[in-house]
Amino acid sequence: MVTTRRTRTGKALFWRWRRNQLRRPGDRVEARIVLGAWFLALAAGLLAGSMTAAHVERSLEARRAELVPVRAVLTENAPRPTVVARFHSDHTVWATVRWTAADGTTRTGSAQVAPASVVGDRVTVWTDADGGLVGTPPSAAEARFQSDCLGASTGLAAWSVVLVCGRLVCVRLERRRLAEWATEWERIGPQWRKRMNG
Repeated sequence: MVTTRRTRTGKALFWRWRRNQLRRPGDRVEARIVLGAWFLALAAGLLAGSMTAAHVERSLEARRAELVPVRAVLTENAPRPTVVARFHSDHTVWATVRWTAADGTTRTGSAQVAPASVVGDRVTVWTDADGGLVGTPPSAAEARFQSDCLGASTGLAAWSVVLVCGRLVCVRLERRRLAEWATEWERIGPQWRKRMNG
């Protein structure tokens, strides 16, 4: 009965670090490149992710600070939502509202309001520095969630790019090693064949 022995995964991964006669200088270089790529990928991913998350959160906070909530009055009855809108929106509908800008002028525009609101109902809308209507800015929790998602995506992208670059370097080393083997075989192959045939 033939028995096979399993090679432990951990030993297989770190064979380039162990002393043996078959280990070539290129194997040591490749091992250092792989190890360096993993550490660099981890550092790059964490750094890029945290910087992106902090930048996005600061930008959203600055944007929110620039906007001003004002009270507006509906100038028309808000429509009832359709079945599609009920399931595919944030449960608001568009209606015309009137508000007073910071410069004292009365303005009108379309804003998202609760369905079935009637003329005269008061709603809160957001305006920019010029008094124009803008969308509702994200809350602090929403801003944190968005910044965390973008930070995680950026960190993952940076991690992947570094690992891919490290892998490309290893592939190039492998091709060079194969070319060296081919050259060595061209030199030794004929002698080996003579011995086998002789």
